[in-house]
Amino acid sequence: MPKAPLIVGIVAFLAVLLVFGWVTDAPAYMGHQPETCNNCHVMDSQYENWFYASHAHWAECADCHIPHDNFIAYYFYKGKSGMKDVYSFTTGSYPEAIRANEETQEIVQDNCIRCHENTVESIVMTAQPFDRNCWDCHRDTAHGERGSSLYSYHDTEVYEK
Repeated sequence: MPKAPLIVGIVAFLAVLLVFGWVTDAPAYMGHQPETCNNCHVMDSQYENWFYASHAHWAECADCHIPHDNFIAYYFYKGKSGMKDVYSFTTGSYPEAIRANEETQEIVQDNCIRCHENTVESIVMTAQPFDRNCWDCHRDTAHGERGSSLYSYHDTEVYEK
């Protein structure tokens, strides 16, 4: 059996993979820069709110939205979430108002506690109902005030701190 078609097929596949990686700037998605999360226009409002909120100086998207249990859990969830986003944006099936699902809410809650462990420990020692998430009371902390607009008013090309 001739090996030439197999070699040509492998080379063509690798070429397509390299072009896809170059066109989509795929290596950037392995990092944790907030600007990468804002590549899709549907995230403009979330990025805008975070940019002007108090957490912008201390936390990036991945600090809150990705599990930090270990290296494998971090990149597995990052890849899973990224592929879901690619599918949603490619098919146009993303919702107009983006909301965290149950899994993401659990991850964010765990990360709030991870970063604010001392504060949370003080709160836990008092009489509190534990059926709430941190953002039930601290709604504007991570992403700032929320308006009714789904579109940002700030040019995403010229963000400067």
